[in-house]
Amino acid sequence: MKKLTTFFCFLFFFIGINAQNSLVKNVPFTNIGPAIMSGRVVDIDVNPDQPTEFNVAYASGGLWYTNNNGTSFTSVADNAPTQNMGDIAVDWNNGTIWIGTGESNSSRSSYSGIGMLKSTDKGKTWENVGLTDSHHIGRIIINKNNPEEVVVGAMGHLYSSNAERGIFKTSDGGKTWKNVLFINENTGIIDISASPTNANILYAASWERGRKAWDFDGDGENSAIYKSSDAGSTWTKLTDEKSGFPTGSGVGRIGLAAFNDAVVFALLDNQNRRPEVKKKAGEGLKKDDFKEMGVDEFLKLDDEKLNAYLKDNNFDKKYTSKSVKSLVKKGKIKPSDLKTYLEDANFVLLNSEVIGAEVYKSEDGGKTWEKTHDNYLDDVYSSYGYYFGIMAVNNSNENKIYIGGVPLLKSDDGGKTFTSMDQENLHSDHQALWVNPKLNGHIVNGNDGGVNITYDDGKNWIKNNQPAVGQFYSVNVDNQKPYNVYGGLQDNGVWVGPSNYKASKRWEASGDYPYKSIGGGDGMQVQIDNRDHNIVYAGSQFGYYFRVNVKTKERISIHPMHELGDSPYRYNWQTPILLSKHNQDILYMGANKLLRSMNKGETFEAISEDLTTGGKKGNVPFGTITAISESPFQFGYIYVGSDDGYVNITTNSGGSWTRVSDNLPQELWVSRVVASQHEKELVYVALNGYRSDDFKPYIFLSENGGSTWKSIKGNLPNSPVNVIKEDPEDEAILYAGTDNGVYVSFDKGENWQAFSNGLPKVAVHDLVIQTDAKDLVIGTHGRSIYKANIASLQQYKTIKDKSITILEIPEVKHSPRWGTSWGAWSEVSEPKISIPFYVSNEGTFDVIITSDEDIELNRFSVPADKGFNFAEYDLSYSEKGKNAYLKKHKSAEIKSAKNGSYYLLKGKYFVKIGKVKKAFEVK
Repeated sequence: MKKLTTFFCFLFFFIGINAQNSLVKNVPFTNIGPAIMSGRVVDIDVNPDQPTEFNVAYASGGLWYTNNNGTSFTSVADNAPTQNMGDIAVDWNNGTIWIGTGESNSSRSSYSGIGMLKSTDKGKTWENVGLTDSHHIGRIIINKNNPEEVVVGAMGHLYSSNAERGIFKTSDGGKTWKNVLFINENTGIIDISASPTNANILYAASWERGRKAWDFDGDGENSAIYKSSDAGSTWTKLTDEKSGFPTGSGVGRIGLAAFNDAVVFALLDNQNRRPEVKKKAGEGLKKDDFKEMGVDEFLKLDDEKLNAYLKDNNFDKKYTSKSVKSLVKKGKIKPSDLKTYLEDANFVLLNSEVIGAEVYKSEDGGKTWEKTHDNYLDDVYSSYGYYFGIMAVNNSNENKIYIGGVPLLKSDDGGKTFTSMDQENLHSDHQALWVNPKLNGHIVNGNDGGVNITYDDGKNWIKNNQPAVGQFYSVNVDNQKPYNVYGGLQDNGVWVGPSNYKASKRWEASGDYPYKSIGGGDGMQVQIDNRDHNIVYAGSQFGYYFRVNVKTKERISIHPMHELGDSPYRYNWQTPILLSKHNQDILYMGANKLLRSMNKGETFEAISEDLTTGGKKGNVPFGTITAISESPFQFGYIYVGSDDGYVNITTNSGGSWTRVSDNLPQELWVSRVVASQHEKELVYVALNGYRSDDFKPYIFLSENGGSTWKSIKGNLPNSPVNVIKEDPEDEAILYAGTDNGVYVSFDKGENWQAFSNGLPKVAVHDLVIQTDAKDLVIGTHGRSIYKANIASLQQYKTIKDKSITILEIPEVKHSPRWGTSWGAWSEVSEPKISIPFYVSNEGTFDVIITSDEDIELNRFSVPADKGFNFAEYDLSYSEKGKNAYLKKHKSAEIKSAKNGSYYLLKGKYFVKIGKVKKAFEVK
């Protein structure tokens, strides 16, 4: 553990030094929202004595604080080394905050962490206090009688086995840790609940789980409940075959809620299969009916019933009872093909008839358990209970319990019956819950859509979505002025909004939020027709896309299906799509084969065979295309990358394909392929090892179409690379989006520099450059969308050897309202501009503002770092400058504004730094 802690300390030091030495350390990123849809909450910690004060942890969006009941939030972890949260615990008596980093939900987008972080100053500074190899933290419990004692449940690695998992305890505030419960290298602790009446009594839930890129196993015989009677120092397993609580391989995730020393509730994800239900007489055809059906029996099927089956299951319209029977009669397909047509790995996972959510209660301290309800809790978990597991009990009423899954449910009779608490403004997928022990009906809920508060036990909810914590998978822009930004988000659909967005609550008065939803589900990639920005291609998970006219709201479904009798297409969670630059009617879509539509997605044809290794046995689609890039130099010159590490190229629109990845590192996820816009045979590839717990950066370039490759990871820190982007003006400039921020290279990848001013250490999933505005727009998976103007960076090649260069100064539009306000109670409008300049050596520099006649109007000093800098100027005359100007221009009138400042008149001016000067104009 000591070696790993030392390694992570070195890593953070390296990243810090990399940022300090960066030439772009002062080039700012600006957050442009959106915030309204929020993001996934993992925990909420409320001050019990002042419940309008609480902290909210977002899965990959950091930690946020409010002291006004969620009316506003402040980020308290922007300076932390990660934004990936697992659990939090707050000692409200002294302001100490503990963060267990790394989300514990175990989904495909659950980012790992770096251990335990601690702040003793309410989040101003953070210290990593260990457990750095735990990756995912399930729960933190502070001993209310001794805050130096902290118990932590660690889940361990998600994609690999490891030893640092189980329960850890510190008695000295995190200086040292003891592993007080270890089960095995595949089983961690997902939940711990302390008795509210006795700090020595703790209950813990272990969870055996493991994920691969192609398979998820969310249950196992080592999933169980444990108890400690000495504040977490020792533990005893409670659940066995005699306890009444399920055991064996079907036991999944468990959530816990202790009412007192003796009474404790458990919410189980029971992955055992439900007994098969016999088909009712007269019921329509089901897919399993075709599994063993013979030809003669099939040909005798009622045409009306068969047509209904085909229509209800969205078979292609060309498949009718008549046509399908003809295919079977000719021996071209088998009756069982009508079953397999609907099945892929994801279908099998999501449609498995498992028992699902169950609630158990113990009244003897966990010795024996009894299920509280007789019926199935349908649609609470479905088959993906690994994503949930929260439950709570009202501390003053043991019959009042709450459970969260897709819906949020409550029971007033100890779990015998349940009713829904969902309302129209309450997002589904519930992850965190705090029940006020002093005020009945007051609940703070965290879900995949942010924070909600109720004061009447769920009859009405307040929505508190202020932070911009959207988990974007993709981002794109159009060519409007100002341009619009588009993006797809985890569990929050696809949105479009203006690039000049500024966070404001003005929309709450108008009811018109600047960003607009254009699709639901888990939002994925977006393409915009460059001939008409109203035509947008967007969609959700596993290849379910649509073409939408944003203006008319017309929506056309796009989901290419295989031919009946063929193996189903395999679609990635984030299925890539691409509009051809050569013809915007042509749409490419990646399954396991490359699909092409020549008519805006109306019809598709496969222009390749399987371009992957063929997939692997599992319940997650694998062997899928993840990246598509077509050369701007030639139609049909296409690169394709896959989740199993293959990169293929065609130079003749799919007539033939060549695999060019044999000399690249193998079995890694191809996160991006980029056909260069500067040279025809120049291509970039980013590989990603996140799904094998490999966090090294992999970026390569080829200058001969993939025949040979060169690593250009340079000095990038250990962080998987999600995206690489060429600068459109300077071939030598590259941008990389990693799981820990953005980096820029000015020498084609030989050296990289942190590009992080204003950007927390958050996963960056996508980059796009709006060429007219010269903006780099980034989609983060946790902090929504940012932009940075890169016009200055694009001049690096011509200015790098000069001692001082003043770069282009934005045009200023004069306003008579400078220095005044709209009313007696409004804030004063005070203008300013940022003067960009580059220096080859750090120092303090005088910035002099002169008239076009070289009259000095103002002068101020600014410190500057080596590289790009910005001098903030308020467009005012100094007293001396004003007098000098009036001496020369006796008829001029420079009035004092209401704030006492004298502002520049319309005209041409110059900025001088050293011996260099640059003109700008106030119009």
